Amino acid sequence: MTQAEIKLCSLLLQEHFGEIVEKIGVHLIRTGSQPLRVIAHDTGTSLDQVKKALCVLVQHNLVSYQVHKRGVVEYEAQCSRVLRMLRYPRYIYTTKTLYSDTGELIVEELLLNGKLTMSAVVKKVADRLTETMEDGKTMDYAEVSNTFVRLADTHFVQRCPSVPTTENSDPGPPPPAPTLVINEKDMYLVPKLSLIGKGKRRRSSDEDAAGEPKAKRPKYTTDNKEPIPDDGIYWQANLDRFHQHFRDQAIVSAVANRMDQTSSEIVRTMLRMSEITTSSSAPFTQPLSSNEIFRSLPVGYNISKQVLDQYLTLLADDPVGCQ
Repeated sequence: MTQAEIKLCSLLLQEHFGEIVEKIGVHLIRTGSQPLRVIAHDTGTSLDQVKKALCVLVQHNLVSYQVHKRGVVEYEAQCSRVLRMLRYPRYIYTTKTLYSDTGELIVEELLLNGKLTMSAVVKKVADRLTETMEDGKTMDYAEVSNTFVRLADTHFVQRCPSVPTTENSDPGPPPPAPTLVINEKDMYLVPKLSLIGKGKRRRSSDEDAAGEPKAKRPKYTTDNKEPIPDDGIYWQANLDRFHQHFRDQAIVSAVANRMDQTSSEIVRTMLRMSEITTSSSAPFTQPLSSNEIFRSLPVGYNISKQVLDQYLTLLADDPVGCQ
């Protein structure tokens, strides 16, 4: 990694998380993977502060850990992920254009918090949207949930790896660090939640929703709290999916400039058909027949099947190799 990139990572970490997290993150970027006590010794930072900094970095997928055979846990900075923080505004704006303000705030909350449960995201976003609405109007949880489901269906958000249940039930001594796993077919599976409610407006700092001073509010024990319906199921923004979307936009624009608008619309349709069935790093989409493409063209795009086949032949014969 170049010195300029390290400096940029340092500035990003400091801006988002403060000096201590920046110190620990940059140290790992410069040195590679290291165990907890070595990090604390080399940076002159207390163990407690290092633990808190690592928690923040792991929460935001900026640091990963690995348990070695000796039982030592080593932490390693994800440099490319730190640099992707520069693109956070673009991720958020893209979601706004695709899924309106609700989708924008869902992705923004996930980027700001690293990982969140769906129920927590829905409540936060509903509250924020309610704040911007006229008095007497509120945002329903169900409407936010529907947008969250659409984001999961198109893979812009995905589940985080979690501790398998078998590991929790193991009667032996606990491992030095949990092993997180995720089943690929469950990565975009949204839990069935019945989130009933509406967003709430924030009250003044000295009064609660009932208008009583905070000091007089009764204290509730954890026993009285309702269980979280999706406890343990955390979600994160799928940055690779955003990059795939940016790439597809660039391809469509290039085809339009090289050929014409009809060709670009055909390519756009092909990319849209395979956007969730093809890996973001795959060099080709899944094979698609001309009949499938013809049926998937936007409504009102009046070209015959014969004309479509001619365009597909032109795209296949083009030396750029779009098809």
